[in-house]
Amino acid sequence: MRNINKKKVDAAILIIGNEILSGRTQDLNVSFLSDWLNKRCGISVEEVRVIPDVELKIVKNILDLKRRFNYVFTTGGIGPTHDDITAKSLSRAFKTKYEYHKEAYSILENYYGRARFNDGRKKMAKMPRGSSLIYNPVSAAPGFIIKNVFVMAGVPQIFEAMVQEISLDIESIDPIISKTIKIFKKESEISERLWKYANRYQDISIGSYPFNYSGVFGVEIVLSHTDRVLLNKVFNEILSDFNEPNTN
Repeated sequence: MRNINKKKVDAAILIIGNEILSGRTQDLNVSFLSDWLNKRCGISVEEVRVIPDVELKIVKNILDLKRRFNYVFTTGGIGPTHDDITAKSLSRAFKTKYEYHKEAYSILENYYGRARFNDGRKKMAKMPRGSSLIYNPVSAAPGFIIKNVFVMAGVPQIFEAMVQEISLDIESIDPIISKTIKIFKKESEISERLWKYANRYQDISIGSYPFNYSGVFGVEIVLSHTDRVLLNKVFNEILSDFNEPNTN
């Protein structure tokens, strides 16, 4: 059972890439970005989607997500090959010209040198008109920001480095704090009481997650909120109610 409430600032993540859908590549970026947004920025990730490298699907999803969420983060599809079409697709979504970004072009030309700056590498400097750059300290090719959409690489090492570059571009609020209680009962045995807390404290995200540790069954109750005082109050109430030791 989960009680998820819309936070003051929210985000969606759009993973773009056939390699994720086929299983050839395992996504590592969602957990990193979600943790960073929650703990560093107080931004709640409310939705994650995985779509193929298909222009119409990228456009459709971007138009929907940018309207519904404060921020949208995309990963994948900004490399030098023919199937890297994220930047071009976003130009279509925002109805703006797909063109070379002067600073991005200069960064890549300096990185590769003129002799090795071929058409594929030049392609990584093309993005929607009006974009601002997300710098890439690992392999130079930048991501970009247009409106409330942040576009980054899919390679985890590069993606994580890019995320650090946008830390000052996001309007941070109080970080989201989480506390966990382990209860050694089945979920069905505690659901009724847990619903009472979910209804009483609707501003707090309350999640229940069954576990099995070598044959020992139980439930982890995870409480999340930006108000530490309120979070501790509810945490202690549940501890007392379920007569469990303080587990986190």
